[in-house]
Amino acid sequence: MDWTREEVEAIVADYLHMLTQELAGQAYNKTAHRKALLPKLNGRSDGAVERRHQNVSAILLELGCPPIEGYKPLGNYQQLLFEVVEAQIAVNALFDQVALKAAEQPAAMPLLPELGRVLVDAPPLDLAAREGPLRYVVQTQGSTRDYLAREARNASLGRAGEEFVLAYERARLYALGKRQLSERVEHVALTKGDGQAQELEMTLQRWTPA
Repeated sequence: MDWTREEVEAIVADYLHMLTQELAGQAYNKTAHRKALLPKLNGRSDGAVERRHQNVSAILLELGCPPIEGYKPLGNYQQLLFEVVEAQIAVNALFDQVALKAAEQPAAMPLLPELGRVLVDAPPLDLAAREGPLRYVVQTQGSTRDYLAREARNASLGRAGEEFVLAYERARLYALGKRQLSERVEHVALTKGDGQAQELEMTLQRWTPA
């Protein structure tokens, strides 16, 4: 049974409340939120609420907004759900302020974990995760503010990623007993400029086996 507008509005509002807290760095309890939400729904199970949270994550990504960590995006949702998410983020001034600040805040390189924990296998394609054929096809131009695009343009975030890769390569070579080679790993964008770095990247792409 499809969710009513009242149910959809309640779960979207609760999701955005949690997401706003997460982006602001505030602690919250997902279980407590779900328990407070259930009386507003028509006898929905915990699993049904979880799937709707995942649906909201998928919609937010389509709109250029970050989702809650831990709610894996899931398609096959009501068009009504998309419309409510889009409408609520359009008028939620607090969410806009927090999401914008989170996208543009300076980033620092994370601590380098054990080398074996950096690289992971690609996740398998799980076609069985879909709940069935998609009943609604939504055409969208995205939200007014594309927070994910703003985050991608965050220069400090890109620099932190580059520094992490440099640290990883140096540590990897050192662990292989190639100390002198590890000391020669160079941040070309800093030492020779972005133009030289782009030229080097193109050269590497030409010499990389398909």
